[in-house]
Amino acid sequence: MAPTPSISNSITVRLEVPAGGSAVSQLTTTVEESGGIVTALDVTGSGTDVLRIDLTCAAVDAEHADRIVEALRAVGDVEVRKVSDRTFLMHLGGVIGTASKHPIRNRDDLSMIYTPGVARICMAIAEDKEDARRLTIKRNSVAVISDGSAVLGLGNIGPYAALPVMEGKAALFKTFADIDAWPLCLDTQDVDQIVETVAALSPGFAGINLEDISAPRCFEIETRLRERLDIPVFHDDQHGTAIVVLAALTNALRVVDKKLADVRVVMSGAGAAGSAILKLLLRAGLRDVTVCDIGGAINTDRENMDKSIEWIADHTNAEGRDGSLKDVLPGADVFIGVSAPNLLTADDLLTMAKRAVVFALANPDAEIEPAVARRHAAVVASGRSDYPNQINNLLAFPGVFRGLLDAQSRTINDTVLVAAAEAIATIVTDDELNADYIIPSVFHPDIHKRVAAAVRTACTLHGPASSGQTAV
Repeated sequence: MAPTPSISNSITVRLEVPAGGSAVSQLTTTVEESGGIVTALDVTGSGTDVLRIDLTCAAVDAEHADRIVEALRAVGDVEVRKVSDRTFLMHLGGVIGTASKHPIRNRDDLSMIYTPGVARICMAIAEDKEDARRLTIKRNSVAVISDGSAVLGLGNIGPYAALPVMEGKAALFKTFADIDAWPLCLDTQDVDQIVETVAALSPGFAGINLEDISAPRCFEIETRLRERLDIPVFHDDQHGTAIVVLAALTNALRVVDKKLADVRVVMSGAGAAGSAILKLLLRAGLRDVTVCDIGGAINTDRENMDKSIEWIADHTNAEGRDGSLKDVLPGADVFIGVSAPNLLTADDLLTMAKRAVVFALANPDAEIEPAVARRHAAVVASGRSDYPNQINNLLAFPGVFRGLLDAQSRTINDTVLVAAAEAIATIVTDDELNADYIIPSVFHPDIHKRVAAAVRTACTLHGPASSGQTAV
């Protein structure tokens, strides 16, 4: 399928056209003939002989937007005055800021918010540091930490280029869970330095969200921080994805009338997301799974494995299946891909069990095009927003952290993750459930409150507020 125009690549073109002519009607036609989509056309000014028009349209990418503008320039009697990229405009100066909870209107306000009154708060915390959770922003703050080594699908683009993504993440925390999140991009990719830096700044936060840090370094960073800190550390690329996949798979199996304990799963991808998905599915009751990476099916006969691959070999593929992804896929009930584009074909899906489930989650290009997969599998999910059943971490992390912060949790374990997944899955009622609706929208009015409530309950019942709990 050809790429489709997206609002994320939208532009507003300011034009001047003669009043009373046919140029206005030609504008929409020109954009559409150029492959764009007009989303708004506003007359923003008028004179005796001229109209000023702001035309907003969606393009496929920046080059396509340039071609649309050139096509508009070619329309007779049309003058292009200005072109604005709407996404860049939204990010001018960043997308987040800070605000005071109390106005500073006079000397009394100043003396309580700042000196001398604030000294009393300082001394109370000096006597008992736990009061920082009650008397400072710590109680509702999360640090969003990245080193820029694995940003979206863009790769190792560094901390400066990662900053817009972390700002966006902070905006999502605030919008969906009323959490004050702070983007902190570190100019180092050294594991020891990252651990020391995060540990040093942790007093100001009640949670750490690791983001876009490459594997296998992310495993060690998360493990060491969890051992060291008395606040929950959550790597969203791993555990956020795992939560949503478990929720979606739970409902997909409801559609095809199969049980997690009975199905055979083939996974493609053994990196950060793949490892976390695997561990959570095993925790939830999956028994038969074979994981493939670039070297093929992982089993105990492989040589020179690192620790994460060795763990996978020891806990999966009990039958000792060997060969490529295509070799081990026949007969599988479920395929889950978090790896690379275009690994499978329609013929490969035809070898799977009847009423197969396919989660092709590589972004932006999936292991198999979702439109193709939908013709051969009973249920299909992807990471894309232009198809049903988008696996989106936004379903999980706001509610997870809201629940952890409300419970004043000191760590996070797999019981919490499973509880979050169950909460997401149960949002979809039996009357709503179908092959194209196995996962709720991120804008569902109850989703984040339900996840937060489930996490709070799990913390209360199973005690992850205690630093002695075994964490995932």
